[in-house]
Amino acid sequence: MSASASADEAEGTRRAQDITTLIGREVYSSNGIYVGEIEDVRLDLDAERVTGLAMAALNDDLFADVARDVRGVIVPYRWVRAVGDVVLVHDLVERPRDPDEDE
Repeated sequence: MSASASADEAEGTRRAQDITTLIGREVYSSNGIYVGEIEDVRLDLDAERVTGLAMAALNDDLFADVARDVRGVIVPYRWVRAVGDVVLVHDLVERPRDPDEDE
């Protein structure tokens, strides 16, 4: 095996390990609101990139009207702002305000 093939294989293994570390991480909006927990990832194998986060243990307040009687949701990876101990996503997933709440 050539050195470049060995390096490519090592890089592929490292990326796979990086992806699996997402499983189980909590997801929060950039305003600090709990969204859910990552159960799995959606991958584009041709492009070798993550395209979505399959989430369970959802915040019922955020998804009550959208995700009734479902086990989870998939959040597009383009919504991710940062990945660390937790995953931060854009505020697009936050619950819209009820007009009656402003009064």
